[in-house]
Amino acid sequence: MNQQQIDRINALARKAKTPEGLTEEERAEQAVLRRAYIDSVVGNLKGQLDNTVIVDEKGHRRKLREKKEGE
Repeated sequence: MNQQQIDRINALARKAKTPEGLTEEERAEQAVLRRAYIDSVVGNLKGQLDNTVIVDEKGHRRKLREKKEGE
């Protein structure tokens, strides 16, 4: 996600709040851009968590792992 796309998301959000609102094409564009933004944020968070380690009281380091169902 680049700054130009974020600026476009913000421009569409501002226009949606005006009395004229968004056209159908702009609504579709807004939905695509929002989905790309959310996917970007989730991907960045997963990358951050993949590189996170926990240090226990004995000084042992271990990587975070996904929680399994039932834990």
